[in-house]
Order: sequence, then C-alpha cells, then structure tokens
Amino acid sequence: MAGENLKVLNALDSAKTQWYHFTAIIIAGMGFFTDAYDLFCISLVTKMLGRIYYTKPGAPKPGSLPPDVSAAVNGVALCGTLAGQLFFGWLGDKLGRKKVYGITLMLMCLCSIASGLSFGHEAKSVMATLCFFRFWLGFGIGGDYPLSATIMSEYANKKTRGAFIAAVFAMQGFGILGGGVFAMIISVAFDAKYPAPPYEVDPVASTIPQADYVWRIILMAGAMPALLTFYWRLKMPETARYTALVANDLKQANADMSKVLQVDIEAEPAKVQQTAGSPSSSYGLLSKEFLTRHGLHLLGTTSTWFLLDIAFYSQNLFQKDIFSAIGWIPAAKTMNSINEVFTIAKAQTLIALCSTVPGYWFTVALIDRMGRFAIQLLGFTMMTAFMFALAFPYDHWTQPGHHIPFVVMYSLTFFFANFGPNATTFVVPAEIFPARFRSTCHGISAASGKLGAMVGAFGFLYLAQSPDKAKTDAGYPPGIGVKNSLIVLGAVNFLGFLFTFLVPESKGKSLEEMSGEIGDMKEGGEELDHPASYNNRTVPVI
Repeated sequence: MAGENLKVLNALDSAKTQWYHFTAIIIAGMGFFTDAYDLFCISLVTKMLGRIYYTKPGAPKPGSLPPDVSAAVNGVALCGTLAGQLFFGWLGDKLGRKKVYGITLMLMCLCSIASGLSFGHEAKSVMATLCFFRFWLGFGIGGDYPLSATIMSEYANKKTRGAFIAAVFAMQGFGILGGGVFAMIISVAFDAKYPAPPYEVDPVASTIPQADYVWRIILMAGAMPALLTFYWRLKMPETARYTALVANDLKQANADMSKVLQVDIEAEPAKVQQTAGSPSSSYGLLSKEFLTRHGLHLLGTTSTWFLLDIAFYSQNLFQKDIFSAIGWIPAAKTMNSINEVFTIAKAQTLIALCSTVPGYWFTVALIDRMGRFAIQLLGFTMMTAFMFALAFPYDHWTQPGHHIPFVVMYSLTFFFANFGPNATTFVVPAEIFPARFRSTCHGISAASGKLGAMVGAFGFLYLAQSPDKAKTDAGYPPGIGVKNSLIVLGAVNFLGFLFTFLVPESKGKSLEEMSGEIGDMKEGGEELDHPASYNNRTVPVI
C-alpha cells in the first residue's frame, strides 16, 4: 500500500488463525446452511404438493402442480432473496453489520416455520399462503448473503481470507445435503406402515393421508440450525473495519479487536481523522469517481454471478425433472407420494455428497493458493464442457444402460460450479470494494445472481418441456426440450468465462489495498496522483 494502514487493521491482516476465526465461520456458516436448506428443500416436495392438492378422483395418473403454480412455488423465494440482498446490503452499510445480522436470522426462522403452517380450505389458498411466507423467507435469506460475506472478510487475515469466506459459503453444500438426508428420514418414518408400490390402478390411493405432514415438517425443520446460533450472532462485536473506517470510532474498534485478538492495540486518533477527511472517503456509490475506480469491477461481479446462477439454480431446482427424463427416477405411477419424496431426496443427497460438497471444500483448500481468478475460469470452462458433453449426444444418454454415465457427468457440473464460480462470485465482492460500500456492492452482486436464478428457475421450467409433451399438457407453451436447454446452459457458462476477465485478483492483498481506501493517503495526509485502486489490474497476471 502507498500509505501506512491503521494498526488495528494491520493486526487483523497479520493475525494468526485463531479460535475466533472458526467461531465466526460457524456463526456465519450456519446461516448459509439454513439458506441452502430452505431454498432447495422445496424441490423435494413440489411433486408431493401436486399429488396432494391437484390429484382428481378418477384421474389416470397422480396430479402435478400447474405450470404457473410450480413456477411460483419454486421461484417466489428467489424473488424475496433478491429484494433482501439489496435492502439488507444497503442497511448493513448504513447501520452496521451486527445491528441487522440478527434480524435476518429471526426472519428466516419465523418464515421457515410459517411456511410449514401454510393454511387454506382449498389448493389455491394453501399455495398462496405458502408463496407468501416463502417470499419473506427469501427476504431474510437475501440479507444473510452480503452480511455474512462482509463480516467474514472484515474479520479474516489477508493470508487465509479467501478460505475463510469460502468456508462460510461451503456450509451451503451441507445445507443441501442435510435437506436430502432429513427428507429421507421423514419419508421412511411416515411410509413404514404403507404397502409397497406399484399403484398403477388408483393414483389417488398413492397419496397417503400422512403425506400432508411430511412436506410441512421438511419445510419447518429449516428453522432449527439457525436458531442454534442466534445467541452468538448477538454477542459478536461489530467489525473493526466498519467501526474504524465507516463509523470513524477508532477507539471502539481498538477495544473490540483487542478483546478478540487478545493483544493491546494503540489508539491512533490522528490517523483516523486523516482517513475520514480524505477525498477517497467522500465519493458516493455509483458516482463518477466510484465508476472510474470500481465500475468494471462491479460489472464483473454482477455479470458473472448472474450467468452462473442461471445454470446453477436451474440444475438444482429441476434436477428431479432431468433425472426423470432420462429414466433414473422411476415414473410417478409406480410410487406413492412419500416413496417419491424419498427417491428424489436420495438422488439429491447422492449428487450433493459426491460432487456438491467436495467442490466447495476444494475451493476452501485451494483458493488462497490458486487465486480467485484461476478457480473461476476453471469452473466456467469445465461446466461449459460438461454441459455440451451432456447435450449434444443427449439421445445416447437416454438409452437404457447409459443413465449412470449421464449422472456422473451431470454431477461433475455441480463439482466445478462449486470448485469454481459458485464460490468465487461470493468471495470476491466482499474483498474489492470500500468498507462503506462493501455490503451494498455485495448485495447488488448477489441480487444480480438471484435475478439469474429466477431466469433459470422460470425459464427452465418452460424450456425443458418437450414440444410434443407441451401440446398435451394444458398450460405449458411449447418448449425446446431438455437437450436444447442444456445447450443453452452451456452457452451461458461460456459467457461467464468471458466476463470473468473483468474481475480483479484479490489473493494475498489487504481489503484496503484492493479498495484503495487508506492507500490513497501518504504519511502526511497528501492525496496521491494515482490512487491505489487504479493499480488493481482488471485482468490479473497469474
């Protein structure tokens, strides 16, 4: 850096890995465990909802959710998440990270429980209340993204910061895995008293009476992990970077971090006045100065997250439909409703265990060695390759005996999503923007991702329908089929590869060096002709 940093920030940057780092990972990570559980558990029970509320007496097969209802149930939480990321990201910079951190957690817990208690006398009212509560559930989840990332980045040392932030996000993999395992346990517990399939004769009988309890319990269980860490969220001190650089209370920052680091940190009142009064700390968000310094960076983080989530969420939310299309999951008429939940959960658990979770932890292990840029490029490259490998010979993979190779390659797309852009798009926005904009810019980047998730969730629902099937299924417009949808997703991943070149490398640098906050000042407080943030290469040299 061009200028001397504050001692409290130097102490954080150079601190050895201590217990408080792991405590912060667990506290923030359990929020992400809950986020992933709540967002993706709905895909386990949507087919059950169709059976319970839309199977008509005398129908030739079990009912399914109408396309508009299915899109709403799957996508409404994403809409809430987008709104929450923008609102709580902005609020985290205005009021402080800690003050709003507990609010997001309580919102998630209350709405998880309320989702399972969705009420009504008919199908439409039950689905309406479910969508209402899942919107606000998503709103709370959205707030967890910028706050958790920002808190972890501001607590971490610069040597292992990437691994710590990625470890918080990696709890998302355990949330997906936990959702599948819990759904399997509940399914076995409720299905033990009922006869085995097939149920070809009477599809109505395949929806057993206790099925209505199963989906409600699965949704409500998402509140438990977050509740376990609520007390510790309230006990966390505000981050020193926010207290010193945004609130301009260096004395409090020193006191808080002296307790956390268990060292004495000297007060530097003159230094913080110098920093607070510098031109580098006066320009506004999306001002000309901000766009000059960070405009391309923000475009890079928003575009890559948007493109990644189109592919990632369409794969996660509709993997059951892809597996059904290739014949890996049996036809609905051969299972009762709880058997079907168990089968879908087993498939999701297998994918999570073999590819999703390992992918996250490969990133944790290697991000501070390989760097964010290299991992993101690698991930987008391999996702593109595997998508095209699945799509072009798709007719081959649907033949009997070829299902397992299809599932293996499909799993590898999840592995390289998580050992790739799904992790790095979360890490980088928490590192490259100034402290007073950090939570807001992360929220904007994450909201762009959720916009992509909505495109994936709603778009794939319609596009993946085969043209022939669409003509017979009322309400579905003609689609392009699973094969062409996979080609589209491969092209989206390739665009993500290209936009990665707008994202700077932050490996081994302090947060202030990346943002240019204190580096804009010389020892005597004179402004530099070329601020430090101008020297951050848009395309990093590896």
